[in-house]
Amino acid sequence: MDGTQGNSLAAGTTDEPKPRRSLGPLRMVWREMLKYPGRMAAAGVALTVTATSTLAIPYGFRQIIDQGFAQGADPQAIRWWFLMLMAIVTVLAVATAVRFYSVSWLGERVVGDIRLRVQRHLLILAPSFFEENSPKEISSRMTADTAIIEQIVGTTVSVALRNAIMALGGVIYLFALEPRLTAGLIVAIPVIILPIAAFGRKLRVVSRTSQDRVADIGALTAEALGAIRVVQAFNQEPREHERFAAAVERTFQTGRHRILIRSIMTAVIMFLIFGSITAIMWQGAIGVAEGTITGGTIAAFVVTAGIVAGAFSSLTEVYGDLVRGAGAASRLAELLDERPVIAAPARPIALPRPARGKLAFERVTFRYPARPELPALHDFNLTVEPGETVAIVGPSGAGKSTLFQLAERFYDPQAGVVKIDGVPLASADPAEVRERIALVPQEGVLFAASARDNLRYGNWQADDAAIWDAARAANAESFLRALPQGLDTFLGEDGARLSGGQRQRIAIARALLRDAPILLLDEATSALDAESERLVQEALETLMTNRTTLVIAHRLATVRRADRIVVMDGGRIVEEGTHETLIRAAGLYARLASLQFDNEALPTRG
Repeated sequence: MDGTQGNSLAAGTTDEPKPRRSLGPLRMVWREMLKYPGRMAAAGVALTVTATSTLAIPYGFRQIIDQGFAQGADPQAIRWWFLMLMAIVTVLAVATAVRFYSVSWLGERVVGDIRLRVQRHLLILAPSFFEENSPKEISSRMTADTAIIEQIVGTTVSVALRNAIMALGGVIYLFALEPRLTAGLIVAIPVIILPIAAFGRKLRVVSRTSQDRVADIGALTAEALGAIRVVQAFNQEPREHERFAAAVERTFQTGRHRILIRSIMTAVIMFLIFGSITAIMWQGAIGVAEGTITGGTIAAFVVTAGIVAGAFSSLTEVYGDLVRGAGAASRLAELLDERPVIAAPARPIALPRPARGKLAFERVTFRYPARPELPALHDFNLTVEPGETVAIVGPSGAGKSTLFQLAERFYDPQAGVVKIDGVPLASADPAEVRERIALVPQEGVLFAASARDNLRYGNWQADDAAIWDAARAANAESFLRALPQGLDTFLGEDGARLSGGQRQRIAIARALLRDAPILLLDEATSALDAESERLVQEALETLMTNRTTLVIAHRLATVRRADRIVVMDGGRIVEEGTHETLIRAAGLYARLASLQFDNEALPTRG
């Protein structure tokens, strides 16, 4: 992955967003809506009925006034026209309910589909993407931005279409009622539209910035609460509150700017609309006084003009909401547009079966995208034979963890090649590569799920018998059986209901269930007490039999059991051999051993 990936996302929180001159990003939302044509048709029919029913009300008023209030009016005619008006109101109420249900259903469904699309896409992006783009900010997009889209689909689009129909239908009816007055109203429409376009450009920019500031709040909240123990341990509650308050204030200032623009736009548009209507009504009142227009006609004209004015006024507000929706859609589209830099080639080479478990690094040079100036590995060569256990030792930053990242093909090296069973990883399907590897990280990573689901994460098809076998081998059976609901017990966020050692033993059991030919162990026993370590070490020794094992070693016991020790420094191998030979060499390993391995007694050099 090159160092440029993720710049578009980073701009969301650091740079001024690029202005958008259209509602084009909403095409993504439209495509999702088109997946449900039946529901869209129901919403469209109901929406049309509500709009036309609303416009039919002024017609009913005209008939009642002209025929019902005239001298010598027929009581039966009056009754008929009032019944007709009541029928219109009934149809309007029912159609409104159908419209509300249909568009709200669409809003919920479309937002759910977009969230699924984004999350599915995020899961295939390389870990390097999340080093350069904050997962907390991304999660905010999945919540705040999709909520805006839900409002757009479930409310705004419906309001926009209904008001557009009423505005168009109202203008047509006004022409039928009184062409001369309506012509004056039509002349005023361009005067209204021009300010909408002018204010809309400014509003798009500010709306995007406002959404970015809201995302900052979500990211800060998740960060502080996720590290609440550290925050409280160092008495940094006031500082975190100050950071959050500053983010809230930035959000408020941006929101205030957006609201000010919308307020001015609304005021200008409403003045132009109602000012135009007032001038036209003035002319209509003169016509009534002169007898050229009937009272019913002018009443219908006034009501219809009010409906048209309200429709245009709503459309100005709807436009602002659509702009916000376009901003939200564009931010989600940025995530969907990110291409995974680690992907299967068009014609992947199948790994040989049965698996042997040979792992080779051949002249590998690698730089992390976030730190391109410093190579993590430089011209690195290492071959681990099937069934061999190799301990990796070295100071912090030597490149030990990088070997694991490259072996699982979370990254591709800039030079050289990594192979499993003779096949270059870049030529294989990453999913097939990872099927052959079981990982136990230094700190057991658990999910907010049941104990059963955490254990079978390495092999989802494992039954309870296999799960208990693995738990027993990892010395986790006793505490798992003591849980309130056994394997069905919810372990909390990141396994918060368990101790560090218990979490680690579940991670080991998960790797046992994986039953892969290659093991990557980042000192799997470092969080255990002496007795648990002995039992788990025995389980690991059984697991490591006839399997290739690469272990980042922090304890002397692990190093001594290895077939070979590789000492790394500065991304290179500086020493290699057994524990005894490296101690006698009195080099970097001997110095690390005397300082690092838990103050365990070292043999005297001969």
